[in-house]
Amino acid sequence: MMKEIAIVAYNQSKAVSDVGPCNEVELIMPVLAEVFSQAGINNAQDVDFVCSGSCDYLQGAAFAFVAGVDALGAVPPIKESHVEMDAAWALYESMLKIRMGHADSALIYGFGKSSPGELPIVLSQQLDPYYLAPLWVDTIALAAMQARMLLDQGKISERDMAEVVSRSRRNARNNPNAQLAGDVSPEDVLAQPSYVSPLRKADCPPVSDGASAMIICTLEKAKSWGVPYAVISGIDHRIESHNMGMRDLTDSVSTRLAAEGAGLGDGPVDVAELYAPFSHQEIVLTRAMGLGKETNINPSGGVLAGNLMMASGLSRIGEVFNRIIAGDAGRGVAHATSGPCLQHNLVTVVEKA
Repeated sequence: MMKEIAIVAYNQSKAVSDVGPCNEVELIMPVLAEVFSQAGINNAQDVDFVCSGSCDYLQGAAFAFVAGVDALGAVPPIKESHVEMDAAWALYESMLKIRMGHADSALIYGFGKSSPGELPIVLSQQLDPYYLAPLWVDTIALAAMQARMLLDQGKISERDMAEVVSRSRRNARNNPNAQLAGDVSPEDVLAQPSYVSPLRKADCPPVSDGASAMIICTLEKAKSWGVPYAVISGIDHRIESHNMGMRDLTDSVSTRLAAEGAGLGDGPVDVAELYAPFSHQEIVLTRAMGLGKETNINPSGGVLAGNLMMASGLSRIGEVFNRIIAGDAGRGVAHATSGPCLQHNLVTVVEKA
């Protein structure tokens, strides 16, 4: 029988548009201190494994993630790994480490300082290196193409997109870490000029700097630490073709498969935190997962309210954890994505202990 795994701590920094001279280590250290405090431990030496998620493209240097390790302390040595992905995938690696019996606890963190460069263009370098990357087509243009396909096929309307934005901003009023929050009606959104047609600026995520961190462990370890915890009952991730013309951009087959693999349909879903960088993508994801009106979708405001590159996927899982610990939900689902137009998708089901 596979070991059950619990989340015992989570923290995220405030999403801000520009942290100025603050470097990556300074972004990471406060969130690490907070999760150590929540778990009742002292430092990274008190866990068996550490895994981080970040993107060297943001810093423009090979192996730039190594600088982030300075936040953990240089000595004594630790067992550490890294994924060039959102930290949600670092969580996946950490869970494998625990289930294989190589660790009983793990620290996961993700960080990104996106403000120094032009994020949509920077991310274009993660596209297919032969056909798409040389065109310098950016993430917003690709998302606009996806939205146009949905609109032209009658699968969504511009008002549907505006309603997603309105709800995101409204929900974000209760999120102290949100970058964008307030009362914005769908009519207010529709009155905005086109940015990259058919997208308006409000349909796109803000550029944000920040970090998030989480501690997971076996149920036995969680009980010995004596802290509140929630159980990860399922996790799965799937990937679709990097060739944009070889997949249906109006659907997310990989998300549907990952949700099935994670056991989403095995019980009610009280809350869902979806990594939908663009308003129309939330609709695509909601349909792919079969989420109904009984599910509270993106109560934090989601990434339209603050997009910590390489950390927001982990934050989606953390937001579900927070609501379960607070007693606001009994079972929830978190989604993380990477790549253009929802190419990679990871789904995690979190339940009350």
